[in-house]
Amino acid sequence: MSPSPAISAMRNVIRPARSALIVAALLLAGVGSSMLASAAEEARAIPAPALDEAAGKSSETAIFAGGCFWGVQGVFQHVVGVSNAVSGFAGGEKATAHYQMVGSGTTGHAESARVTFNPRKVSYGRLLQIYFSVVHDPTQLNRQGPDSGTQYRSAIFPTNAEQAKVARAYIAQLDSAHAFSAPIATSIEPDRAFYPAEGYHQDFLERNPTYPYIVVNDLPKIEALKRLFPEYFRATPALVSKAGSAD
Repeated sequence: MSPSPAISAMRNVIRPARSALIVAALLLAGVGSSMLASAAEEARAIPAPALDEAAGKSSETAIFAGGCFWGVQGVFQHVVGVSNAVSGFAGGEKATAHYQMVGSGTTGHAESARVTFNPRKVSYGRLLQIYFSVVHDPTQLNRQGPDSGTQYRSAIFPTNAEQAKVARAYIAQLDSAHAFSAPIATSIEPDRAFYPAEGYHQDFLERNPTYPYIVVNDLPKIEALKRLFPEYFRATPALVSKAGSAD
């Protein structure tokens, strides 16, 4: 007998089970979330991009992958000028854009976030700066935090030629400046479609702020955004549930 959708969803969000159990035990033992936060990727101040898009239009989309999409979505939802950020998959085919299949690491997909933003309020280059500085560690190849596999790779999926140009130039700039202790591993993968993830993944960070995985890996990123980019931090997130749809 097949499990109900609710049971399947519950199984899917327990990720990774071993990490969650360990963290829960530490929390029960009285280890504070501030100490646990040291397990997350360390955010750092990096130079702004020397090349950026012109701020002509009022709405644009960008797609970023950098580990578990809960945190990627969660950070961008707190950025001024972002009207929506949707968790999903990019890099593979529509037929395999399902969480259980992507988790196999064989679909070509990466867990991603599609960000809708106003370039007049926050530029694509600034989003890239936040992505490299706060969202994840771009020097990690096919892994972030406790998650490993090609589905957790660092990747940018440009939605136009100008985005691709800006992203390539910025990676070259950061590598040349030795902004990180190792070369950036982020791939640039143009002309890839984005497919929204299942509903129970949307707004996951905001709906589950005490979930152990979120406490350790993602809440520190929100604090880093507030600390490193105070002028671009918004306390009230742009939620999918408020926007009306992830499609």
